[in-house]
Amino acid sequence: MSDDLVFYTHPMSRGRLVRWMLEELGEPYRTEIIDYGPAMKSGPYLAVNPMGKVPALRHGDTIVTECAAICAYLADAFPQAGLAPAAGDRLRGPYYRWLFFGAGPIEAAASNKMLGFEVPAAREAMMGYGTYARTIDTLEKAVSRGDYLVGDSFSAADVYVGSHIGFGMQFGTIEKRPGFERYWQRIATRPAAVRAKEIDDALIPAHPVPNAPAAGANPG
Repeated sequence: MSDDLVFYTHPMSRGRLVRWMLEELGEPYRTEIIDYGPAMKSGPYLAVNPMGKVPALRHGDTIVTECAAICAYLADAFPQAGLAPAAGDRLRGPYYRWLFFGAGPIEAAASNKMLGFEVPAAREAMMGYGTYARTIDTLEKAVSRGDYLVGDSFSAADVYVGSHIGFGMQFGTIEKRPGFERYWQRIATRPAAVRAKEIDDALIPAHPVPNAPAAGANPG
């Protein structure tokens, strides 16, 4: 099998952040649009991702699912793009920390807020993220220390965590704090981010989602 990159996505999904990551790489890739409904739960696509969710990535005979994993994989598979600290660099510590803070506490806290679920005070210790307020406060401090999450360079962690912040502020799962707005404005204007948004927005009319929010949404 070739080493082609095949990107399975829908323009109104979390795949939007993976497209941004792909555009940052500058490597050729092929997009396979998987529509919501029967196509996403079909046998051929379930062979790619048994969860029946997008996005997914095929790189040769390697399949990667889950947005944080895809971003981390691509950064290491194409080190020339400079989207991750080099192996052995101590900055790998905060790089992994914030990538998986996004995939863990931020994702869980934001999802629960969207569903209207608030952790009972007596049960906070049982939750990986503790409380929504503490999670958001921690995130705000992280993006307010400098231009980027890891050292002085933009990385895959900024693509992933930054996308959570952008989507969250758009749909109300993350508060519009000045620190978040400054950080999002700084990274969302990158040429690759703009290109990715334009590509996905142009695809939306041909691939609508029933009862979906406005263009640029992130339903899942």
